[in-house]
Amino acid sequence: MAIEFRALPFTFGAHVLAIAGAIMVLVWTLYYRGGLAWDSSNKNLIFNLHPVLMLIGFIIIGGEAIISYKSLPLKKELKKVIHLVLHAIAIILGCLGIAAAFKNHNESNIANLYSLHSWLGITIISLYGIQWIYGFLMFFYPKGSPTLRSESLPWHVLFGIFLYVLAIGNAALGFLEKLTFLESSGIAKYGPEALLVNFTAVITVLYGAFVMLSVLGQGPVEDDDSYTAI
Repeated sequence: MAIEFRALPFTFGAHVLAIAGAIMVLVWTLYYRGGLAWDSSNKNLIFNLHPVLMLIGFIIIGGEAIISYKSLPLKKELKKVIHLVLHAIAIILGCLGIAAAFKNHNESNIANLYSLHSWLGITIISLYGIQWIYGFLMFFYPKGSPTLRSESLPWHVLFGIFLYVLAIGNAALGFLEKLTFLESSGIAKYGPEALLVNFTAVITVLYGAFVMLSVLGQGPVEDDDSYTAI
């Protein structure tokens, strides 16, 4: 049954929160944490790529992929391509973000995959990749039969929402984990950097909420292969 509210205002809100989150994580890593680098004698600069790529690349671009069906008044096939491409970009940047964390750990003699955040992260991006491959084969090429696509779509949508909610929660967990390490190493618990990290996590959660509200709302165009209001 459709929930009777328009998705479009929530997609605008999501865009605003996406911009805010991107700016905040860049201010944190560039101003407070010293910058970004793939190769550096300062291994912290390598790690700084992780929150930037995971938030901007995986969470934000992934969220924009999800709401593209509700925010763009375009033809079905064009929206499908945009949805597919944005998710592919999110996966690639997410993989690079995870690789940056591994690279930092390996070059700093830090153990890998010891935390709940890392376990969930590997699981989420692996399932995300499987979801993308399934969506490509079922809805893009070579495509399932109309009946199979119709029956598969609700499960594709629900599993995608489930993964995205997990990703938002894990992102918040990652901010908490990193901030705990920083506070243990001496930054002020109520200082500007700690507040910035906490508010970035809050913005991330709010962005995820607006993405979910966009999915639940009524989009500008309903068609057989688009996300329908739940």
